Amino acid sequence: MHRHRESFTKEQFDRRLEYGHDILTNYYKKYSASWNMIVAIERNIRNVVVNGVPLKGKLDKLEFDGKEVNVVDYKTGDPDKSKNKLLPPNEKDPNGGDYWRQAVFYKILIDHYEQRGWQVVSTDFDFIEPDKKKVYHKQRVFISPADTETVTQQIATVWQKIQDHDFYIGCGKEDCHWCQFVKTNDLAVALHELQEEET
Repeated sequence: MHRHRESFTKEQFDRRLEYGHDILTNYYKKYSASWNMIVAIERNIRNVVVNGVPLKGKLDKLEFDGKEVNVVDYKTGDPDKSKNKLLPPNEKDPNGGDYWRQAVFYKILIDHYEQRGWQVVSTDFDFIEPDKKKVYHKQRVFISPADTETVTQQIATVWQKIQDHDFYIGCGKEDCHWCQFVKTNDLAVALHELQEEET
């Protein structure tokens, strides 16, 4: 917050600082007695290659039981609004939710990190902000071999699209947050410009 101080009015800054102090104090009181103490914090993992695709990531926390790992990813925001992000592939979202894919990606990344021989058994999404009823939430995701196969294929598909310069041009819907972001920040590339670049 101090690094981005100019983004706040004095009142906003003071309120946000107080809010952060309150939620983190209550979070600590709720969970500190149950924390695994054999951990690695903010671990960078690089130089991993899966089926010819280079992978890397920075993980919030790894909890160890021997070589078995539970990944902990801290989330901010309302946990009730994240339920769909935790779902595996389904008819509505054939790629699976963002957090589900993130959990599976972490398993792929760490399981292929040959320097350590670690094996991911689960991922916890730990919401540091309580819900409207002041209840804190953690959601544990267990990953099956089929999940790993699905996301490995997604990684390969996306990697190939990057190599082919086959980039998503947006859905164009008026209420789409990402399309509006591109328009607002003048980042749009006209379809005809993409076609000209390809020829």
